[in-house]
Amino acid sequence: MADLPFTLDQLRILRAIVHEGSFKKAADSLYVTQPAVSLQIQNLEKQLEVPLFDRGGRKAQLTEAGEVLLNYCERILSQCQEACRAIEDLHNLKGGSLVIGASQTTGTYLMPRMIGLFRQKYPDVAVQLQVHSTRRTGWSVANGQIDLAIIGGELPPELNEVLNVIPYATDELALVLPPKHHLSRLGGLTKEDLYRLAFISLDAQSTTRKVVDQLLSSSGLDVHRLRIEMELNSLEAIKNAVQSGLGAAFLPVVSIERELNAGTVHKPIVADLEVHRELKLISHPARYCSRAAEAFRDHILPIFASENSPLRKDN
Repeated sequence: MADLPFTLDQLRILRAIVHEGSFKKAADSLYVTQPAVSLQIQNLEKQLEVPLFDRGGRKAQLTEAGEVLLNYCERILSQCQEACRAIEDLHNLKGGSLVIGASQTTGTYLMPRMIGLFRQKYPDVAVQLQVHSTRRTGWSVANGQIDLAIIGGELPPELNEVLNVIPYATDELALVLPPKHHLSRLGGLTKEDLYRLAFISLDAQSTTRKVVDQLLSSSGLDVHRLRIEMELNSLEAIKNAVQSGLGAAFLPVVSIERELNAGTVHKPIVADLEVHRELKLISHPARYCSRAAEAFRDHILPIFASENSPLRKDN
């Protein structure tokens, strides 16, 4: 067989240039000099006898040939990573790595506890957590950049046909009030009581806010009647605002477990209102599943979907 016209290092450099947006940033990310990066690309173009980059603009822009090679580059490097991890598995989890993905709420409040328990059991496995939107997390699993992930939102339809999507657990979306709010003394509230509250919420344009509004609407609440008097950009900011007495909010129970135990927020019962969101485990059925990923899936995830968790196991 004839020698290949490229090396793995050249493919890594090509991918880095595209991901970083310039030759200089790619060189910095790979801890090499910019001239070394330029020379490797020049050699690659000479071997392939086609230009890979349009050098007329300020940003590194791929030519048509460059786009074709990048597509294969991602797949080749992904297969190389899978091969390395398969070999690492022979060491009985005495090494290796695990890359987990999560959407924002799950990644912030649930995954660190899962990873902590996993590290106690398998201290030699390096764990990386990537927290992004559900859409970006789904594509990262599909592209082999993440082993498995837990998401709370809806995947793009095209990914539902590619990935394994398994219901994992449900998390309650709960009304929370400041502990000294006058309604906190009542045994229970009605939906009409909610329309008289001042609410704190995420920005109306945020994806999470839209998901919350959809969940509330499907539970029979008229979200247009809720008085949103303050919009903040994070759940932590909303929690702090509620604890400071600035208003009420709907928050995932997994995000307020500590505050509920400490009594710094109050979770009243609202008649005829139960709001739950489904959490899903996603993975790629056609990609290699490392022993570290299997251990996390089979030994760690079930613990956090038990009845003793703020999550309820989905039967």
